[in-house]
Amino acid sequence: MRHAISVLLQNEVGALTRMTGMFSSRGYNIETLNVAPTYDPRVSRVTLVVTGSDAAIAQLNAQLAKLVDVVSIHDMTLGEHFERELVIVKVKLGTGGLAKALSVAKRFGAEMLDEDANSCTMQLTGRVAEVDEFVRETAKFGEISAVARSGTVAVSKGEVTLTSFDRQHLLVG
Repeated sequence: MRHAISVLLQNEVGALTRMTGMFSSRGYNIETLNVAPTYDPRVSRVTLVVTGSDAAIAQLNAQLAKLVDVVSIHDMTLGEHFERELVIVKVKLGTGGLAKALSVAKRFGAEMLDEDANSCTMQLTGRVAEVDEFVRETAKFGEISAVARSGTVAVSKGEVTLTSFDRQHLLVG
């Protein structure tokens, strides 16, 4: 099963390497990885996506929680959450391509960042499946010359936060 995991990680040299190394040493590929500072400059929020059995990922999460640099961890797939991704797509256009690009952008609610008769650049923020479909549709009217994706970012619905998760859910250990 696909798991979106959010971690609050201390901003220390090597912390991210130690955390991601735990996944690779156990044979798990991180499909997406997003790291950004939080409101506290000493802590970053890491969101990663990994695929594995629920039991195996629960064990990985428990081991991850034991790392000294990990402040808090939450497997978003254990509850309701919002999950989004940003994509920027640059497309070389053929004859009539700009009109098709504008139509697809409007249909998906994408923003046109740059447009002319020969190429365009569009931006979309949405659920992962929407982003995948947008990229597929974009390839139908032009030659894709660049795709930049942010990777998944996620936050829980309701009152659960990364700092309250460990009080509300027991990690398997």
